[in-house]
Amino acid sequence: MASDAAEEGFQGLKVLVIDDSKTIRRTAETLLKKEGCDVITANDGFEALSKIADYNPDIIFVDIMMPRLDGYQTCALIKHNQKFRNTPVIMLSSKDGLFDRARGRIVGSEEYLTKPFTREELLGAIKRHVLDAAK
Repeated sequence: MASDAAEEGFQGLKVLVIDDSKTIRRTAETLLKKEGCDVITANDGFEALSKIADYNPDIIFVDIMMPRLDGYQTCALIKHNQKFRNTPVIMLSSKDGLFDRARGRIVGSEEYLTKPFTREELLGAIKRHVLDAAK
């Protein structure tokens, strides 16, 4: 499997996972590291903003429901920054509502994944928004 991932170009991709759930962060980190990604995690939007500036990730997965700064606010701040506005942001939520998806689009997210997500969904989002976009 890992050799397929390397061929796909996941090797060395910088992925930021922002979620207040340690379980979700660990699950995403484990799945993505197996594929050769460099994974950075943050447990809320404030922590994420400094990590984005330090690491300049290729793609960001952000939970919607978080304390202090939610996923919508975090995404809006990322998209309003000249340096990071083209970084793909994928919203993560346990809710699968039309309103949530629409609100995610309004703040600039590229895609919306419902938790629990699968390995295929995570990798598919990276493939669509990072690898295919680079071609």
